[in-house]
Amino acid sequence: MGKKNVLGRGLGALLDEKSIENAKRPYSSFDIDINEIVANPYQPRENFDIELLNELAASITKLGVIQPITVKEQGNGKYQLISGERRLRAAKIAGLSKIPAYVRKINDENLLEMALVENIQREDLDAIEIAISYQRLLDECNLTQEELSERVGKKRSTVANYIRLLKLPPKVQLGIRSQQISMGHARALINLKDEDTQLMIYEQILKYDFSVRKVEEIARQLSNDETNPDNAAKKIRRFTTPAEYEKLKKHLSKHFATDVDFRRYATGKGKIVIPFENDDELERIISVIDKLNV
Repeated sequence: MGKKNVLGRGLGALLDEKSIENAKRPYSSFDIDINEIVANPYQPRENFDIELLNELAASITKLGVIQPITVKEQGNGKYQLISGERRLRAAKIAGLSKIPAYVRKINDENLLEMALVENIQREDLDAIEIAISYQRLLDECNLTQEELSERVGKKRSTVANYIRLLKLPPKVQLGIRSQQISMGHARALINLKDEDTQLMIYEQILKYDFSVRKVEEIARQLSNDETNPDNAAKKIRRFTTPAEYEKLKKHLSKHFATDVDFRRYATGKGKIVIPFENDDELERIISVIDKLNV
């Protein structure tokens, strides 16, 4: 028997058919009172650009909310936001009282996973926010890196590179979030094991506007030094202080009555080390420093 022509069945039949199809879907969409929607505690995004929100609000005022948000039914007429916080915030700015939403029935673990994955894929998160989201998916949703890479549609190596960013010093992570350095700069810094060295190179990037390639070259050289003490010793000798610094070293050694180690490196950074043999000598050195502050 041939397939019936739905065009001859009337609008009512078509609507019934559409309703049946909607019933088969894992969630349905309808307008919800904005005041009945509560925030998602698992929202990974912390900062929202107010200018971009205003632009989206203007678009919503003109065209409406094109893509419904997704919520979870909480009971008592309340709904918890799963994804679409930018749309919800913009809708409030636009003065809407209701917003189209998909309603899903899921547990809290699925809620977290959905919120994180949706934001990673659709929101303009910075690299650290993405890294934190990846780490939370691993820790709180018990995913392996392989499962995580499948969820977010990224190579496993890409996921691993983001997660490694969280091992950088907080100051460097803040630089990534504020876009003072790029993901490429950060990946080069990760290859350095010493935190002080990472911070030193980070400051140099900001001061001299080093390119990613330059930082990669510096990191490669310093990494070689870490694995080869002879190279490190040669580099220290090569970056030995000039005559005026040598004179200052002698002056400090005489002042503190101990052999002060004074080094200045090619980058302009350096250090002064005042050694002591015991607690008594330490107290003596501290007393000398205290007198300098008078």
